[in-house]
Amino acid sequence: MDKYDSSQIQILEGLKAVRKVPGMYIGSTGTEGLHHMVYEVVDNCIDESMAGFASNINIVIYRDGSISVEDDGRGIPVDIHPKYNRPGLEIVMTELHSGAKFDKKVYKVTGGLHGVGVHVVNALSEYLIALVKKDGKIYYERFERGIPVSGLVTLTPDEAKNDENIKDIVIKYPEHGTIIKFYPDKEIFDSTDFSYSVISERIMDLAFLNPKITINLSDFRTNKSESFHFDGGLVEYVQYLNQGKEVINKDPIHCYEEYKDYTVEFAMQYNNDVPEISESFVNNIKTPEGGTHLTGFHTGVSRAIIDYAKNKNLIKGVSAITGDDTREGLVSVLHVKMYNPQFEGQTKEKLGNSAVKNIVSSITEKYLKEYFESFPLVAEAIIRRVLAASAAREASRKAKDLVRRKTALESGSLPGKLADCSSDDSKITEIYIVEGDSAGGSAKQARNREFQAILPLRGKILNVEKANDNKALENEEIKNLITAIGTNIKDKFDIRNLRYNKIIIMTDADVDGAHIRTLLLTFFYRFMKDLIDQGHVYFAQPPLYRIQKGNDIHYVFFEDEKDDLIKKLGGNVIIQRFKGLGEMNPEQLWDTTMNPETRKLVQVTIEDAYYADQLFSILMGEKVEPRRKFIEENAKYVKNLDI
Repeated sequence: MDKYDSSQIQILEGLKAVRKVPGMYIGSTGTEGLHHMVYEVVDNCIDESMAGFASNINIVIYRDGSISVEDDGRGIPVDIHPKYNRPGLEIVMTELHSGAKFDKKVYKVTGGLHGVGVHVVNALSEYLIALVKKDGKIYYERFERGIPVSGLVTLTPDEAKNDENIKDIVIKYPEHGTIIKFYPDKEIFDSTDFSYSVISERIMDLAFLNPKITINLSDFRTNKSESFHFDGGLVEYVQYLNQGKEVINKDPIHCYEEYKDYTVEFAMQYNNDVPEISESFVNNIKTPEGGTHLTGFHTGVSRAIIDYAKNKNLIKGVSAITGDDTREGLVSVLHVKMYNPQFEGQTKEKLGNSAVKNIVSSITEKYLKEYFESFPLVAEAIIRRVLAASAAREASRKAKDLVRRKTALESGSLPGKLADCSSDDSKITEIYIVEGDSAGGSAKQARNREFQAILPLRGKILNVEKANDNKALENEEIKNLITAIGTNIKDKFDIRNLRYNKIIIMTDADVDGAHIRTLLLTFFYRFMKDLIDQGHVYFAQPPLYRIQKGNDIHYVFFEDEKDDLIKKLGGNVIIQRFKGLGEMNPEQLWDTTMNPETRKLVQVTIEDAYYADQLFSILMGEKVEPRRKFIEENAKYVKNLDI
């Protein structure tokens, strides 16, 4: 046995511990951890706004991959700390557990107190520049991997224009405030490429939660920019999430209550869709795993609805209403503000404070009961929605049991059209879901029979966005999909029974093919969402053209590549346009679309489940007008889509 004694125990001083185990502070060194760095800086700006000192935030992604976050608040203190004899700015940027947020008098509410803080961002950056504007001067200090390298520099605005360290920093609000510009360390992160869409979704949340603030986002790499400001706050947020859906209560219910050191605010609106959408936040920090505040909110909603229904004799002769029934079709946003929230995990995904549950539950129940008494027609419409959910739940349970008995979903019986592979090792197997028997025939001849299975579909599958579970489970193509994949669906879903590691949707590269892909993706999202979340769903990319000059053969996958290739080859070429998969012979299909060595697969991911839910509702739902509006607004992007 190796010797283990006190000599092997390490004490990492300052920010060395952060660089040693970065995942402990930011969750991961992948894309989530990278963007968590941005959120930490933005959260500090939001805290300054909640304290009443800032109303604007400006975020810039530079061409070199660095990013800056600016607010128009008071500016981090730059005077010399009386105890530590160092500028306050330097202490904040280099010392763990430093800052003014431990003092309730300075920040009553903060999202940054529990957070890893800007000092951790500093430690994990190749370089970071902290710039402060106050008293007519500009102060800055440069750090490299957390270490001060410049000392505190004091400049006039004119001098700042020529300073090599800061002359390229965009200053939108010159009077006062703070700018943090940093470049993530490539030694730490798997990738340092910031995603505009990921950042924009996060700051959109913040703009909804803080209607008095304006957040600007600019990406100099693509010249894209947006400004986020929502006067309607949480009410407007709920209406945004309900785009494309048929709502039950036209005006969202909105509550804002203060109790001791707590502020509880929520907005809620029911629709005719099945899934519940619950966004929850604490001090502007998103809590995707919920926590005690969301549990309390759900309890309050259920109690208020059930008690009101019983008192008004609205539930006679029906089966018991469950908490799930009261939340079916509910779209809500909950925001709790409090001092010293305790989160589970450094990345703040779940609130743990026990006292919050009863406070939120009590406020929610009391408010809703009073609201229902004041607006009985709204209350009765919601109760009818809840009773319909209860009846549908019972009918769906019976239908699922019947379908399982009829089709042997949980047995070894496989669809007759499935050409299965010989390997039973689910780590290497893959299934191609193919449009039509003709393409299916080519795919069966082209495939590697050892690990590739083929399931042809007959035309377009049922649009499950418009159908209830009973109708969906009676559809032959959907039953074949469920049986072939093996995991079952929804509450019966079990990833351990997945028969194929890759589920590859392979359709023609045309409008009909895109429609079929959307229908299939809608099915997977609604019935087997974990397959997407865990990275098992892919799109195949068949070529559009085969271009030959002499003995040289090229395949073109995107329309705008064709002319460039023809120009490069110098003309006198033979061009073959593939109108469908069935037009390719098995060798061509294997070489271009099915050979793991040469094919191009697009992995389906969901960066934001609520955005995806909204998009499916708009594109695949009953309401025509939101779909028409979406198409009109996005038609200009169609030629660039990788479909």
